[in-house]
Amino acid sequence: MSPAKRNTTLVDAYASLLDNLNSADKLDLISKLAASAEIDSQKKKSAFRESFGAFISEKSAEEIIAEIRDSRVSTRQIEPL
Repeated sequence: MSPAKRNTTLVDAYASLLDNLNSADKLDLISKLAASAEIDSQKKKSAFRESFGAFISEKSAEEIIAEIRDSRVSTRQIEPL
């Protein structure tokens, strides 16, 4: 079964369950669903922006590079021939 067909079936099942609600409850449900959809949209936008791996620091690039180089440790041992 395709995802579109499955989602349509699921939506139709929920719609048949909600037929018994009064108008006020249906409007309340609509507003809650709209708010939920808006929050999901905002989360997707922020996740998209965060996926680029931006690094925020007060240090300059040269300071960061020097710090990384200074923190390197070499444990390499050269054996004489």
